Amino acid sequence: MSYSKRISEVFRYAPEIPFDDNSKIVLISDCHRGDGSWTDSFAANRNLFLAALKEYNKSKFTYIELGDGDELWESTDFAVITKLYKDIFALMSRFFRDGRLYLLYGNHDMVKKDPEFIKKHFESGAVDFPGIAIHEGIIFRHKNEGYGLYLLHGHQADYFNDRLWKLSRFLVHYLWTPLERLGVNDPTSASQNGRKKGKVERRLSRWASEQASILVAGHTHRPVFPEPGKGLYFNGGSCVHREYITAIELKDGALSLVKWSQKVARDGTIYVGRDVLYGPEKLSEYFDKA
Repeated sequence: MSYSKRISEVFRYAPEIPFDDNSKIVLISDCHRGDGSWTDSFAANRNLFLAALKEYNKSKFTYIELGDGDELWESTDFAVITKLYKDIFALMSRFFRDGRLYLLYGNHDMVKKDPEFIKKHFESGAVDFPGIAIHEGIIFRHKNEGYGLYLLHGHQADYFNDRLWKLSRFLVHYLWTPLERLGVNDPTSASQNGRKKGKVERRLSRWASEQASILVAGHTHRPVFPEPGKGLYFNGGSCVHREYITAIELKDGALSLVKWSQKVARDGTIYVGRDVLYGPEKLSEYFDKA
């Protein structure tokens, strides 16, 4: 099966969620919440993420997690993760209770596609999201204009981390994680291997162009935000960048790429602030120029 067909297959069964120009949505990918060990790459940005999520909840945004929210390759005990980050899951539950939470699974948390895993950990465990469905892909369809935002993690354009994900998980858990301690990067990872990252991005971008649809993904950890007329593939980046996290926002019918980081006020007070890196760009501009 070609990569294009593989991606199209995701959306053949994806739920469609209506939105309009009054909708407020934030898309965040690749949190990789871990077990608190030194390999937990989310831990350093924990407070940045929590501060950002509090602001999005206060402003009544819908929160969409584009996969790899939890690191279930290096750590296989989800209960340890939920206990360590119980404040974050408690905040996420507020979004869920208001109908403002959608979760996708990626290659590092692929086990979330198993209904038994969801029943055990999301309905009777420390995470109280009764009845939640965790999807491979979601389509947000504009109520009036009809165009869609196609959302997925992005590993579907990466053979080794998609169809061979169990082998990849085994290698990460038993080989590459120990080697990371010696400074060796995992060559199977699209986030660490620049050449592989480029291949995945080209495949995702090609699908978006062929379908004349906006595609938003994660997986590579590299933010992508094209100008109208110069592409339809977007990437929200990740929460494991050094000292900052990135996200894509949809507000007032326009997309923006934003960064949350630690800042210092004039009086020396340290706070978490938001910067707009690109945008806002009206959604309609992308389809008018496609």
